[in-house]
Parts: sequence; C-alpha cells; structure tokens
Amino acid sequence: LFPESITTEQQSLVLVKRLLAISVSCITYMRGLFPESSYGTRYLDDLCLKILREDKSCLGSLQIVKWIQGCFDALEKQYVNLGFYALSSNATVTEMYQFKFKYKKKVPQMDISSNHGELVAGLCGKDVKQASRLLLRTLYLLMQDLGPLPNDITLSMKLLYYNDVTPKDYQPPGFKEDGSPGDLLFAGDPISLKVGSVSTDFHFMKVRVTTEKKRVRKADSNLIQTNAPTEISHQGLDCEEEEEEEETTKINLLNLAFSQEEVIGPEKKRKVSEPEKLPLNGRK
Repeated sequence: LFPESITTEQQSLVLVKRLLAISVSCITYMRGLFPESSYGTRYLDDLCLKILREDKSCLGSLQIVKWIQGCFDALEKQYVNLGFYALSSNATVTEMYQFKFKYKKKVPQMDISSNHGELVAGLCGKDVKQASRLLLRTLYLLMQDLGPLPNDITLSMKLLYYNDVTPKDYQPPGFKEDGSPGDLLFAGDPISLKVGSVSTDFHFMKVRVTTEKKRVRKADSNLIQTNAPTEISHQGLDCEEEEEEEETTKINLLNLAFSQEEVIGPEKKRKVSEPEKLPLNGRK
C-alpha cells in the first residue's frame, strides 16, 4: 500500500498522495456518503481500508475522485499549502477536515516518535509507516465517535496555495478560482481535533478535524485543541501554528490552521481554488 522505503522524493510523493486518498476515502465511507459499491478494500497490516474508486453508478464518488486527482497535480508541483473538505448543512459547516502540506525546503525533520519534536537526520521507512498507520487508525476511530450527519449535507473542497511559488493563473484539473472566499460558519461551538502527521525527508502532511463540540460523543483529550469561535475566515490559514494556542473571541481562520513558514498579513489574501459544490444525494 505504501512504499517499502522512502529514500527519494518520488517515493515520498507516492506516500503523501496515497495517504490523502485513503484519508478522504475513510471520511466519506465512515460518514456514509456513498454506497458500498463506490469502494474497494485494501489492508494495512490489520487495518481494513475502504478506498474510493471510479464508480460510474455514483456521480458523487466520481466527482470526489476527480477532486483528489486535482489535488495530486498541485502536490506534484509543490503548490498546495492546505486543502480542506467541508460538510455543510443549511449554509453552516457541520464538519471540516484539514490537510496541511509542506515540502522539502520548508520541512524540519521531526522525530515522529517524540512529543518534543526533536530534530533528526532522517526517517526510516519503518517510522514513516508507523506514523501513517497511526494517523489512519486515529482518523477511523474519530469517525466512529462523531454523531450522524444531517440528511441535506453538502460536501465542498477548497485548496490554498503557497503564493510565492504558485502562478496566479494556476488551477488544478477540476478546480476553479474561488470568487467568494467568505467566512465558514458553524451553527454550534466548534472544537479542533488533532488527528496526526507524517513526515519524510521531502514532505510533511498534517490532518485535523473541526466540528461542533456536541457532535463528538467522546474523544481522547490529547486530540482536542482549544475551543474555536463559531465564525472562521479563510485568511486565518496564514497564521503561525503557535497562534492556535491563543484565546480569542473571534479568529479569522488562523487558530484552526496548520503552521506555515512565512506569515502573510491579513491584507494579503491567499489564492483559493474550489470545485462546484456537490449535494450528496447518493448517501447510503
């Protein structure tokens, strides 16, 4: 399922692509968005994984696969900074899944077995596989603890980029420029849950989930971040990670964001792409 060793940038890219595809597949499967026929089955040791495939009988799953492929294009070019999937109902966000990406010149080599983030010379394939397995297992367990989704759920995806390297006219296949990057509104009191991260000598990928507090039946306290405000703006994704620990009455998408090497002021908007929103009429 993953490369046996991660010694080249191409092997690392394959790992990150597959982690993204499997994670998104896990979310859609565990949240009951598409029928069983839209998934294939693979195994990672004792972990059974359901992976989206191009099911022509389900237009929704076909669209998600195209979105993932579009994100692959941005990953290959090292443009994408963050991608997030938002499950919305009645114009408010119910759940948000954030995927943060960094590339070799921006990635510190972190010791994934240590909570202190010590610098190390490199990571062996065994460590990377262990981190990947832990991330996916945590995501699966978290999905089981979330309450059921509303019937009128809509799924959308947005990509944010590193502006210093991304051409102004670049759009991944299947995406268009986001003409109205407005605020994301939660109906209730949202909390941010840390799912995990995987680091190689070439890439860094981090996953978090934000949802309303009342929808989390139970969760490991180590996963929970400080409560976030109800209203979140896209520009908050430009903030350094340390700002996530600050208590504020209102943030503009920063306290939920993953860290970024350079801080861009709120007056400079980040480039955002989005596909057409997808009503999930094919739910199980």
